[in-house]
Amino acid sequence: MEEQVSEVCWTPLRTVDVARESGYSVQQVRDLERQGVIPPAARSPNGYRAYAPVHVHALRAYRGLAAAAGPVEARRMLTELRTESLAVAAAAIGAVHVRLAREREETLRAEEALLAIRAEAGTGAPEREGDVMTITELAGALGVRPSTLRFWERERLLRPERVTSLRARRYGLAAIRAARVVVALRGAGYGIPAVREAMGSLHRLDGLAGTHRVLRRRLDGIAVRTVALLRAGTDLAVVISSVTASEPPPAGR
Repeated sequence: MEEQVSEVCWTPLRTVDVARESGYSVQQVRDLERQGVIPPAARSPNGYRAYAPVHVHALRAYRGLAAAAGPVEARRMLTELRTESLAVAAAAIGAVHVRLAREREETLRAEEALLAIRAEAGTGAPEREGDVMTITELAGALGVRPSTLRFWERERLLRPERVTSLRARRYGLAAIRAARVVVALRGAGYGIPAVREAMGSLHRLDGLAGTHRVLRRRLDGIAVRTVALLRAGTDLAVVISSVTASEPPPAGR
């Protein structure tokens, strides 16, 4: 109850006050207001901006969201959250958590695949029929489009086998594992030439260590983004609650 009172009985904040409390500069506060990250400030009788505590919470929330999902996505989300219901807003934030968890899971799979590729190099172990995927099956497992796998093949990142007179693509266990590594490297922001070099060096003594370091750095980066989102949680809750609290009650109440 005390927190609700403090949010209602607030003293108008100047731009410099908001900047100091949020960690942004005065110009950044104005820019983020113009971009819709925070709602427009009220104006005092003399024309100066009069901010509320929720503006500070919104700016802090933006910092965490921007670190977790990128500044463009964070701006879009905070703009849209102010017009959505509590259920929709909460689901949008939950989706960011899910996305980060999925990125971590895929990177861990890529790390396992990387170690398996190195262990199997030169063994000549035969593949079982169940270890083979079609292009549609592999694309679905990786969360990419079949056209993406074809593009990677043209760029010499993957080497699928081809069977039947129609030259249908067939991905064995080694190609499946290599594809997981490619997905993780591309997700980490590496361009096609860098990924091609990494994939070409996997069977060299230095190739495994270098690619493994890339995946470890990606896991560390996902952890940092996840912590940033967790820190923003309280501020996001205030922003969402302030919107739903201002909504009119349902008819009949």
